[in-house]
Amino acid sequence: MIVRTHYEVGQTALSVVCDESYMDAVRDAVFKARETIESKIAEDPFFGITFDPYAPDDRDDPLIIRMCQSSEKAGVGPMAGVAGAVAERAVSAAVGRGCTHIIVENGGDIAMFTDRTSRIGVFAGEEGFSDMALEVKATDRITGICSSSGKVGPSVSFGSSGICTVFSDDVILADCCATAFGNMVRTGDREEMSDAAERICSIDGVRGCMCVCNGSLAVCGEVPELVKGTYGTDKLTGVDY
Repeated sequence: MIVRTHYEVGQTALSVVCDESYMDAVRDAVFKARETIESKIAEDPFFGITFDPYAPDDRDDPLIIRMCQSSEKAGVGPMAGVAGAVAERAVSAAVGRGCTHIIVENGGDIAMFTDRTSRIGVFAGEEGFSDMALEVKATDRITGICSSSGKVGPSVSFGSSGICTVFSDDVILADCCATAFGNMVRTGDREEMSDAAERICSIDGVRGCMCVCNGSLAVCGEVPELVKGTYGTDKLTGVDY
């Protein structure tokens, strides 16, 4: 039976939509991903605090290497991709066990694999965008919908957007690029938003992106259809299944 489960470990707080029989695989994957990242930080504390791109070491775990590679593409620190990395590992573990419908939301960053159409609510924290949602079609691969905000949530952003969202089949890249996108949108000027969206969309591996700021919406590339949805206001994103 498909259920929505809230799962926390350390600083990680996940909302997981899947058949409850896969939750053991999800929990185990989250624990292992966190252990890998924490081990890297213990070995090299700079990895955990830098806001600048970070070159990978050939001896690193593949997860760390991907975080570093995405940080270099997006121009941000590797920990900008940590939420996406953990979410993607959780989805991958469940899919490896045969799961065909799973959505994992980790602090506004979503990894998903689904055989059906799902609505993903987007909370921008701005009047006029309170009922915005994305209609995401069935996928044949794990995909990412990652968001950053200068107004909502605890994550660090140097911008002022209501929300900046990036779509990619590389969830870690989507997470890093969402942070970079949010950092670029500082004044909320329409031209600034448009230029930022085009820059993010030009990064290899990014399918599309969108931004809400000061009552305006900027969209670039391949973006799911925008529809109406009703969601709570305690998170950047909500999941309807």
